[in-house]
Amino acid sequence: MTSSYVKRLAQECGFELAGVALAAPSGDAERFLNWVSQGMAGQMGYLTDHRANLRQNPCQLLPTAKAVICVGKLYNETNPNSVNCKEPYAGWVSRYAWGDDYHGVVRSGLENLAEKLRQHGGIFDYKICVDTAPLLERSYARLAGLGWIGKNTCLINQQMGSWFFLGELLVSLELQPDEPPADRCGTCTRCIQACPTDAIVSESTGFTVDSRKCISYFTIELRGPVPEEMRSGMGNHVFGCDICQDVCPWNQRAPATTEPAFAARHFAPALHRLAALTEEEFRETFRNSPIRRARYAGFLRSVAIAMGNNGDARFREPLQKLAASSDSQLAEHAAWALSRIK
Repeated sequence: MTSSYVKRLAQECGFELAGVALAAPSGDAERFLNWVSQGMAGQMGYLTDHRANLRQNPCQLLPTAKAVICVGKLYNETNPNSVNCKEPYAGWVSRYAWGDDYHGVVRSGLENLAEKLRQHGGIFDYKICVDTAPLLERSYARLAGLGWIGKNTCLINQQMGSWFFLGELLVSLELQPDEPPADRCGTCTRCIQACPTDAIVSESTGFTVDSRKCISYFTIELRGPVPEEMRSGMGNHVFGCDICQDVCPWNQRAPATTEPAFAARHFAPALHRLAALTEEEFRETFRNSPIRRARYAGFLRSVAIAMGNNGDARFREPLQKLAASSDSQLAEHAAWALSRIK
């Protein structure tokens, strides 16, 4: 079965990008383990526990695997981005979380792809991976020809940019592998210069992201307090950060998604409304949204930081309420934000 045939089937299943890599060590495992050993994963234990070594070979996930079918699902929207948003009292939500959670959408598409392959190739073993499996997704996507890994560590496709969810179908089929594209970042450093917390750092093999300085890490993954020296750099971000992608030249002409599930609902919510959410309202408002991953107290912590960075007096009252919270961590961040109100 040829790679072009697999790509056609993947397109029928709603994926804009698709390609094939061999189910063998990618060559990036050593770099990943070195990144982990330097502590750059922060508190993300799922990257540093026993699953770290599992990422070295996809055959540890599916022993009979011979190929990795990599797909990309576009999620770009045409609303303002984090750089030019003109809403002065709004919080910023990362573009990937404007609509519904992507896991179910991508998994459903991969299930359809597996069924189409069964119809044309007979019975085979397969395993679906949608970023929760211990697999170096971007490495295999690069080997499958979907794009190159940029300085901001995002996978970048020359024609469509970097606004993609990645998914993989490990299969026991013999498939013709694709070739990785050339790195076309060149001497451009816009993402590095634009990062307000200097999270994109240089290393011996190129550039990487130090999670301990990353706004997305602070607003999504970190369960402890945000380091005080990092708070001002977070701006109005309450969930995730798109700055390094928004300034990337390869995204200037990125197409918009046609997937209804990714239609924008949460791209610039008013901060005072977010601060007033009860825990039940938080769960209901962001039902089936990636935003729930931040958890209620963690989300309000980011909202408090965003209000403090805004500095407007209208946020004094909602911050005073947050500062009285029984959650000591939330109360501390709200008190910090109050100290910055004009």
